[in-house]
Amino acid sequence: MKQEINPKETCRAIAFELWMQSPMPMVTLTKTFDVTRLYKVSRRQGLKFNMLLCWCIGKAASKIEEFYMLPQNGKLYKYDRMAINVIVDNIKGGLSFCDVSVTDDLEQFNADYLHLTKSIRETCQDILDDQAVIVGTSALTGTELDSIVNQYSGIFTNPFLAWGRYRKSWLKITLPVSFQFHHAQMDGGHAVRFLNNLQTEINSL
Repeated sequence: MKQEINPKETCRAIAFELWMQSPMPMVTLTKTFDVTRLYKVSRRQGLKFNMLLCWCIGKAASKIEEFYMLPQNGKLYKYDRMAINVIVDNIKGGLSFCDVSVTDDLEQFNADYLHLTKSIRETCQDILDDQAVIVGTSALTGTELDSIVNQYSGIFTNPFLAWGRYRKSWLKITLPVSFQFHHAQMDGGHAVRFLNNLQTEINSL
Protein backbone atom coordinates (compact mmCIF):
# COMPACT_ATOMS: atom_id res chain seq x y z
CA MET A 1 0.00 0.00 0.00
CA LYS A 2 1.11 3.56 -0.75
CA GLN A 3 0.32 6.50 1.50
CA GLU A 4 1.44 10.12 1.64
CA ILE A 5 3.29 11.09 4.82
CA ASN A 6 4.48 14.37 6.31
CA PRO A 7 8.25 14.65 5.73
CA LYS A 8 8.59 16.75 8.90
CA GLU A 9 7.42 13.77 10.95
CA THR A 10 10.09 11.44 9.54
CA CYS A 11 13.84 11.01 9.79
CA ARG A 12 14.08 12.51 6.27
CA ALA A 13 12.77 15.96 7.28
CA ILE A 14 16.01 17.91 6.79
CA ALA A 15 17.10 15.97 3.72
CA PHE A 16 13.68 16.42 2.11
CA GLU A 17 13.83 20.19 2.63
CA LEU A 18 17.38 20.38 1.26
CA TRP A 19 17.11 18.10 -1.74
CA MET A 20 13.50 17.93 -2.92
CA GLN A 21 13.81 21.08 -5.02
CA SER A 22 17.35 20.44 -6.20
CA PRO A 23 17.71 20.39 -10.02
CA MET A 24 20.11 17.44 -9.70
CA PRO A 25 19.10 15.47 -6.58
CA MET A 26 20.36 12.06 -7.66
CA VAL A 27 23.54 10.44 -6.31
CA THR A 28 25.41 7.51 -7.91
CA LEU A 29 27.77 5.14 -6.11
CA THR A 30 29.62 2.30 -7.84
CA LYS A 31 30.96 -0.76 -6.06
CA THR A 32 32.71 -3.83 -7.44
CA PHE A 33 31.13 -6.95 -5.95
CA ASP A 34 32.58 -10.41 -5.55
CA VAL A 35 29.86 -12.49 -7.24
CA THR A 36 31.72 -15.80 -7.22
CA ARG A 37 29.16 -17.42 -4.94
CA LEU A 38 26.27 -16.12 -7.03
CA TYR A 39 27.87 -17.43 -10.23
CA LYS A 40 28.42 -20.89 -8.72
CA VAL A 41 24.85 -21.16 -7.44
CA SER A 42 23.57 -20.06 -10.85
CA ARG A 43 25.57 -22.74 -12.66
CA ARG A 44 24.98 -25.57 -10.19
CA GLN A 45 21.23 -25.03 -9.76
CA GLY A 46 20.40 -23.85 -13.28
CA LEU A 47 19.13 -20.47 -12.08
CA LYS A 48 19.49 -17.22 -13.98
CA PHE A 49 22.37 -15.07 -12.76
CA ASN A 50 20.40 -11.82 -13.06
CA MET A 51 17.42 -13.32 -11.24
CA LEU A 52 19.65 -14.26 -8.33
CA LEU A 53 21.20 -10.80 -8.24
CA CYS A 54 17.75 -9.16 -8.28
CA TRP A 55 16.66 -11.41 -5.40
CA CYS A 56 19.75 -10.41 -3.40
CA ILE A 57 19.07 -6.73 -4.17
CA GLY A 58 15.53 -7.07 -2.84
CA LYS A 59 16.65 -8.81 0.34
CA ALA A 60 19.37 -6.20 0.99
CA ALA A 61 17.08 -3.23 0.30
CA SER A 62 14.19 -4.57 2.37
CA LYS A 63 16.34 -4.37 5.51
CA ILE A 64 16.70 -0.56 5.24
CA GLU A 65 13.74 1.62 6.26
CA GLU A 66 14.59 4.48 3.90
CA PHE A 67 13.96 2.30 0.86
CA TYR A 68 10.26 2.24 1.74
CA MET A 69 9.97 6.06 1.60
CA LEU A 70 9.99 7.70 -1.83
CA PRO A 71 9.89 11.39 -2.83
CA GLN A 72 7.56 12.05 -5.77
CA ASN A 73 6.24 15.33 -7.20
CA GLY A 74 7.19 17.35 -4.14
CA LYS A 75 5.63 14.87 -1.70
CA LEU A 76 6.89 11.96 0.38
CA TYR A 77 5.21 8.55 0.24
CA LYS A 78 5.61 5.47 2.38
CA TYR A 79 5.07 1.93 1.12
CA ASP A 80 4.60 -1.38 2.90
CA ARG A 81 5.77 -3.55 -0.02
CA MET A 82 8.75 -3.60 -2.37
CA ALA A 83 9.28 -4.89 -5.89
CA ILE A 84 12.23 -5.14 -8.28
CA ASN A 85 11.75 -3.67 -11.75
CA VAL A 86 13.23 -5.80 -14.54
CA ILE A 87 13.76 -4.70 -18.16
CA VAL A 88 13.35 -7.27 -20.93
CA ASP A 89 13.98 -7.20 -24.70
CA ASN A 90 10.58 -8.03 -26.20
CA ILE A 91 9.79 -9.84 -29.44
CA LYS A 92 9.10 -6.58 -31.28
CA GLY A 93 12.63 -5.36 -30.68
CA GLY A 94 11.68 -2.90 -27.96
CA LEU A 95 11.86 -2.90 -24.17
CA SER A 96 9.20 -4.07 -21.73
CA PHE A 97 9.10 -3.74 -17.95
CA CYS A 98 7.79 -5.83 -15.05
CA ASP A 99 7.82 -5.48 -11.26
CA VAL A 100 8.70 -8.64 -9.33
CA SER A 101 7.58 -8.64 -5.69
CA VAL A 102 10.36 -8.95 -3.13
CA THR A 103 10.17 -12.06 -0.96
CA ASP A 104 12.53 -14.06 1.24
CA ASP A 105 11.42 -17.18 -0.64
CA LEU A 106 13.90 -17.69 -3.52
CA GLU A 107 11.75 -20.38 -5.14
CA GLN A 108 8.74 -18.04 -5.25
CA PHE A 109 10.79 -15.10 -6.50
CA ASN A 110 12.29 -17.25 -9.26
CA ALA A 111 8.85 -18.48 -10.34
CA ASP A 112 7.49 -14.92 -10.43
CA TYR A 113 10.57 -13.64 -12.27
CA LEU A 114 10.37 -16.32 -14.96
CA HIS A 115 6.61 -15.97 -15.43
CA LEU A 116 6.60 -12.17 -15.63
CA THR A 117 9.65 -11.78 -17.86
CA LYS A 118 8.32 -14.43 -20.26
CA SER A 119 4.91 -12.76 -20.35
CA ILE A 120 6.18 -9.25 -21.12
CA ARG A 121 8.66 -10.56 -23.67
CA GLU A 122 5.86 -12.23 -25.63
CA THR A 123 3.03 -9.74 -25.12
CA CYS A 124 5.11 -6.52 -25.10
CA GLN A 125 2.79 -5.33 -22.30
CA ASP A 126 4.36 -3.92 -19.12
CA ILE A 127 3.32 -5.45 -15.79
CA LEU A 128 3.77 -2.78 -13.11
CA ASP A 129 2.87 -2.57 -9.43
CA ASP A 130 2.00 1.01 -8.45
CA GLN A 131 1.30 0.05 -4.84
CA ALA A 132 4.85 -1.18 -4.15
CA VAL A 133 8.00 0.87 -3.85
CA ILE A 134 10.11 0.00 -6.87
CA VAL A 135 13.86 -0.64 -7.02
CA GLY A 136 14.86 -0.32 -10.66
CA THR A 137 17.46 -2.53 -12.34
CA SER A 138 19.10 -2.70 -15.75
CA ALA A 139 21.47 -5.44 -16.94
CA LEU A 140 23.58 -4.41 -19.95
CA THR A 141 25.41 -7.68 -20.30
CA GLY A 142 26.64 -7.15 -23.84
CA THR A 143 29.93 -5.80 -22.53
CA GLU A 144 31.90 -5.17 -19.34
CA LEU A 145 31.17 -1.78 -17.78
CA ASP A 146 32.92 0.11 -15.00
CA SER A 147 30.00 2.39 -14.12
CA ILE A 148 26.59 3.51 -15.34
CA VAL A 149 25.04 6.93 -14.69
CA ASN A 150 21.33 7.44 -15.34
CA GLN A 151 19.23 10.64 -15.48
CA TYR A 152 20.09 13.17 -12.78
CA SER A 153 16.96 15.28 -13.25
CA GLY A 154 14.90 13.79 -10.42
CA ILE A 155 12.04 12.94 -12.81
CA PHE A 156 12.47 9.27 -11.93
CA THR A 157 13.11 9.14 -8.19
CA ASN A 158 13.19 5.40 -7.53
CA PRO A 159 16.50 3.84 -6.47
CA PHE A 160 18.14 2.20 -9.47
CA LEU A 161 20.92 -0.35 -9.97
CA ALA A 162 22.67 -1.19 -13.23
CA TRP A 163 25.49 -3.48 -14.28
CA GLY A 164 27.22 -4.97 -17.31
CA ARG A 165 28.92 -8.33 -17.87
CA TYR A 166 30.68 -9.99 -14.92
CA ARG A 167 34.44 -10.44 -15.05
CA LYS A 168 36.22 -13.74 -14.58
CA SER A 169 39.70 -14.12 -13.10
CA TRP A 170 41.63 -17.10 -11.76
CA LEU A 171 40.38 -16.74 -8.21
CA LYS A 172 37.02 -14.98 -8.34
CA ILE A 173 34.30 -13.41 -10.43
CA THR A 174 33.56 -9.71 -9.98
CA LEU A 175 30.85 -7.32 -11.12
CA PRO A 176 30.80 -3.49 -10.85
CA VAL A 177 27.29 -2.31 -9.92
CA SER A 178 26.13 1.31 -10.06
CA PHE A 179 23.56 2.40 -7.49
CA GLN A 180 21.62 5.64 -7.97
CA PHE A 181 19.28 7.16 -5.39
CA HIS A 182 17.45 10.39 -4.61
CA HIS A 183 19.16 12.30 -1.81
CA ALA A 184 15.83 13.18 -0.21
CA GLN A 185 15.17 9.46 0.20
CA MET A 186 18.44 8.44 1.79
CA ASP A 187 21.94 9.64 2.65
CA GLY A 188 25.29 8.20 1.66
CA GLY A 189 25.46 6.21 4.88
CA HIS A 190 22.22 4.38 4.07
CA ALA A 191 23.45 3.70 0.54
CA VAL A 192 26.74 2.29 1.82
CA ARG A 193 24.88 0.07 4.29
CA PHE A 194 22.72 -1.22 1.46
CA LEU A 195 25.76 -2.01 -0.70
CA ASN A 196 27.38 -3.86 2.20
CA ASN A 197 24.11 -5.73 2.80
CA LEU A 198 24.06 -6.72 -0.86
CA GLN A 199 27.53 -8.26 -0.69
CA THR A 200 26.46 -10.16 2.44
CA GLU A 201 23.35 -11.50 0.71
CA ILE A 202 25.42 -12.61 -2.28
CA ASN A 203 27.92 -14.38 -0.02
CA SER A 204 25.18 -16.18 1.90
CA LEU A 205 23.35 -17.64 -1.11
